[in-house]
Amino acid sequence: MSDSAAVLIARQYDDAQQQRSAADLGIWVFLATEVLFFGVLFAVYTMTRFNHPEAFASASRLTNITLGSINTAVLLTSSLTMALGVRAAKLGLSRPLVGWLCTTIALGIVFLAIKATEYYLDYGEHLVPGLNFAYAGADRHAVELFFYLYFLTTGLIRCIWSSVSASSRRLPRWHRAAHIVPRTSRRSR
Repeated sequence: MSDSAAVLIARQYDDAQQQRSAADLGIWVFLATEVLFFGVLFAVYTMTRFNHPEAFASASRLTNITLGSINTAVLLTSSLTMALGVRAAKLGLSRPLVGWLCTTIALGIVFLAIKATEYYLDYGEHLVPGLNFAYAGADRHAVELFFYLYFLTTGLIRCIWSSVSASSRRLPRWHRAAHIVPRTSRRSR
């Protein structure tokens, strides 16, 4: 995009440079909060693994490698299809956008089906909290299930909403490529 290209500037900004600076600051704040959040998680994981190696050894023997590997592939593929959908949205291509979003939704449903299978198998082996819970080790399955389902469901709802909006050709302004402000643009309103 050249300097002479039209740049959409949101109401709250004086010019494109201010908008770009706010976006840069926003992403850095987001990254900093991610480092704080995940830094603590990895530190606790490392400390727990170091202090309780027998619990980790026991849990690793109960891991279903096949289902976990398939789910990893599904998640990576769904990330790709979502990125392709975002690219289609930025280019204003409604038909490919709907296709990529529907593919992402289908992969999300596949992910849920595999997780349901995993938890069904774990339930059969009395590894899931609830009736007949028999595993005496650390209980983190319920928390993992909550986060998997919460984030996946939130993502699926967002994909469905975007897909419906795109199929009716009512893309919100933030989906359009012109909304992206290049670093070199200093054009004011």
